Amino acid sequence: MVVTIYPSSISGKVQAPASKSSMQRACAAALLSKGTTTILNPGTSNDDVAALDVISKLGANIVNKANDAIIIKSNGVAPVSSSINCGESGLGIRMFTPLAALSDQQLTISGTGSLLKRPMHFFDEIFPQLGIEISSNNGHLPINIKGPLSPADIEIDGSLSSQFLTGLLMAYAAAGAGDVTIKVRDLKSKPYVDLTLDVMKKFGVEVQNDQYKAFTFKQQSGFTACNYTVEGDWSGGAFLLAAGAIAGKITVEGLSIASTQADKEIMKALVDSGADVNVSENVITVGPSSLTAFSFDATDCPDLFPPLVALACYCKGTSYIKGVSRLAHKESNRGLTLQQEFGKMGIGIEMNEDVMMVHGGNELKGAVVHSHHDHRIAMACAVAALKANGETVIEEAEAIDKSFPDFYDKISSISAAVKTLQP
Repeated sequence: MVVTIYPSSISGKVQAPASKSSMQRACAAALLSKGTTTILNPGTSNDDVAALDVISKLGANIVNKANDAIIIKSNGVAPVSSSINCGESGLGIRMFTPLAALSDQQLTISGTGSLLKRPMHFFDEIFPQLGIEISSNNGHLPINIKGPLSPADIEIDGSLSSQFLTGLLMAYAAAGAGDVTIKVRDLKSKPYVDLTLDVMKKFGVEVQNDQYKAFTFKQQSGFTACNYTVEGDWSGGAFLLAAGAIAGKITVEGLSIASTQADKEIMKALVDSGADVNVSENVITVGPSSLTAFSFDATDCPDLFPPLVALACYCKGTSYIKGVSRLAHKESNRGLTLQQEFGKMGIGIEMNEDVMMVHGGNELKGAVVHSHHDHRIAMACAVAALKANGETVIEEAEAIDKSFPDFYDKISSISAAVKTLQP
């Protein structure tokens, strides 16, 4: 699909999408719970759809699926298929694989697209310590596993991602772990661990967190089915907020300032850049002002790099964004992809070790850009294009389906000029 974004002045109200981070964790917790769980405000992204497919393959029964609620019945992990496909979801593969290992069945876990290139060596290193048989494709997908997982004291490396820890935390709790500890070295993305612990707590499970260096389990009854409301998504909402700061005053509804989501830190960048920002309960109004360069540490929220770059383009001076090392193993190598695609629009981006420097404040030019099959690159280019000099054509624009399938419809609803051409 090819999408053309024309220079636009935007205004109005728009609803933030449902959080796929919250949605996928809720699906996992529903699978592990005995009874009936109702998920309210469910997501519809490709990653969310993949999560529902995974839990159905692992034994959950999706009784009813509607736009406002999904009803799931489960009796715990009891696979009905020997083949599990997590789509292109990095969280999905890292979280659901430990849960699948709760079963004593031989299972093949795979994925699609860029997920096939991402390193999965941590499964090979940790699973044998938990009594799980495993073979992988030289540290990549697909992998074959056979449980059951037996909780034990272990230490894991948290520098690559916190997502594997999320899966282990849930699997240990579901296995009835008692008096065992998961130690973690150099944990990144701590707010995402907070989200995991918050979801687990809502499903009746608590874990002792010792400054993110050790997580200790006490004997408990396991997950309890409940009604869970998926939060608004700060990751997707960040693009809408950046659009407001660049192209016109808008109101974004459905984002909670009290959220544990890492990407709510976009608010700091907006304020530091001088954007006009007003906040009330679950409602944020953002408008343009005299934007100036900012410095931001995105180590714990690397998904913010694309909207931050779009914002920095319109900030006078050089903005510094730390955390480049977290970008290599995404849907694309995001540091290089941002440099390449925004370079086509006349923006100079440099990278010095772990810091990205975005030279902003000059007029952007419309250009033909490519998503590299990366949803966040497509959205970042679209947001930046709103005030470019001339139209911007985004190739492989359907990449947004991974996380925010109605993104172009959302920005069209606030007066962005968007033309979509289906293949």
